[in-house]
Order: sequence, then structure tokens, then C-alpha cells
Amino acid sequence: MDVPLWLALIVVGYLGIKLVRPPIWLVILLLLGGYLIAGSFLGPAVGSLIN
Repeated sequence: MDVPLWLALIVVGYLGIKLVRPPIWLVILLLLGGYLIAGSFLGPAVGSLIN
């Protein structure tokens, strides 16, 4: 079964928020930080570290 990555991320994120209950400011900070890092000059460096 092939599940799109965006759908898997939404499901895992939803379950993580429901089960762990982190503060909403922390969720927003992580999402915004990831978006800003991906668009900066650090994006390729972080991508190569992950792969």
C-alpha cells in the first residue's frame, strides 16, 4: 500500500499532538523553524545530514 508522504506526516503529527500534548507554541516554533531552515542556506546542509 502506497501512502503519500503528506498524508503520513499529517496522521503522525495529529497523533503526536493528541498523545503527547506539547504546548501549542512549541509546535508552532518547530514548524516555523523547520520552514525557515529549509529555505535558508542551511537547507542543503541539513538535507545532506539527514540522508
